[in-house]
Amino acid sequence: MHLCTRMLWMLASPLLFLAFPLRAGFPPRTLRVDYVHQGTAATESLGLERVVLEPLPWPGNPSKVVDDSNLGKFKFEVRDAKTQSLLYSRGFASIFGEWQDTVEAAKRARAFSESFRFPKPEAPVDIHLFRRMADNGWKEIWMLNLDPDAQDVDRSAPPSAGERVPILNHGDPSVKVDLLILGDGYTLEERPKFIKDAKRLASRLFAVSPYKEHAKDFNVWGLCPISPASGISRPSTGVHQRNAIGSSYDAFGAERYVLTFDNRAFRDFASQAPYDFVEILVNGRTYGGGGIHQLYGTVASDNAFSPYIFVHEFGHHFAGLADEYYTSDAVLAPGKPRQEPWEPNVTADPKHPKWADLVTADLALPTPWKKTEFETFSHGIQAERRAIRAAHKPESVMEELFRRERKHETELLGTDAHSGKVGAFEGANYEATGYFRSQEDCIMFTRDEAGLCAACRRAIEGVILQYTGH
Repeated sequence: MHLCTRMLWMLASPLLFLAFPLRAGFPPRTLRVDYVHQGTAATESLGLERVVLEPLPWPGNPSKVVDDSNLGKFKFEVRDAKTQSLLYSRGFASIFGEWQDTVEAAKRARAFSESFRFPKPEAPVDIHLFRRMADNGWKEIWMLNLDPDAQDVDRSAPPSAGERVPILNHGDPSVKVDLLILGDGYTLEERPKFIKDAKRLASRLFAVSPYKEHAKDFNVWGLCPISPASGISRPSTGVHQRNAIGSSYDAFGAERYVLTFDNRAFRDFASQAPYDFVEILVNGRTYGGGGIHQLYGTVASDNAFSPYIFVHEFGHHFAGLADEYYTSDAVLAPGKPRQEPWEPNVTADPKHPKWADLVTADLALPTPWKKTEFETFSHGIQAERRAIRAAHKPESVMEELFRRERKHETELLGTDAHSGKVGAFEGANYEATGYFRSQEDCIMFTRDEAGLCAACRRAIEGVILQYTGH
């Protein structure tokens, strides 16, 4: 840590509190519960790690404390310990929940750190954690009694993330969606690059509907804790680095999947800006990213397709959108039961999809499309992609392959008779059969140029409403 940066943060932090408008006095502080979630594909257990009083006030909307979206593999509720009145709730997904669906989880146990964040209550509370079951009902799996004023609540200042950069500032965080772009793998000398990268990618997000129409409902902040070396870990090529946030390629053995498993570092740095959502911007050219609902999204900064990856992965994080593609390699174990997904943009029931009110009149359900032709080309592309990775060819070769793939997809899907129509198109959620998407093409399926499908757009607007109230 650079001493001058730390001193600036300590001097500036009281001013951050004054930057928030009064709402019947100062808003409550942000309380965070870090806990461990561990187990196998068939088992799980949980344990408290620490409770942290974060340095900033709660940025959320005080009239929108209860989550009615019904999104997420898990949800937590904060209830008053005496009256059991509901004070706060959120649905979410997690790394542990995703890992349970991998092949590795059937072979051994692993543990992952997770967090609850909510406005600091005035009295002791009970936190209830629920898991979504196969029938989409909820089962309680853990309950924690918490005194928010206990002496062991960690009130210490976090390690400095450096100066906070306002990228878009449209007003009071309590009535805006607050997005934090958090840099990883940037050295002190590369901080100007981070700011440029963050502004460039944020600009791309707000060029896509419905974010474009709701740009004024967002604040975007930037933080870039200093990393000792440029770039992030990529174990498949022998690159291992200890960076500020711990981001790495090759999560769960998938080369392009970027995650950090260092929840403590991620949360401590992120706590120095108002945030509802976080995009971790990693400094690198190799194609990569990831997105987990209500945790974070990730994207590599310098790939030719970084703008597309940013929007795609942010969709997972922001609105719980499922992947609509199914011909690319995936980290999840194949052959899952065809239960109705909780994600808003895919369904196992093509006759009665979640988006039934949006379906184009007189369109057949399920809806025919150029599925065989698409799959024949796409499987060939995937074979080329695997060969390029195995040969460790330059990233420019992979980018050229992506360009050829996108060109063909545009020619095939952009001119189809069903282009732009809403129906139930088979192939989604990593499966060629049994799952359906709302439109033939979408950013969650193939191309940037396709835009977001009708089901995705509606889901995103629902989340914006949840945080802004309008």
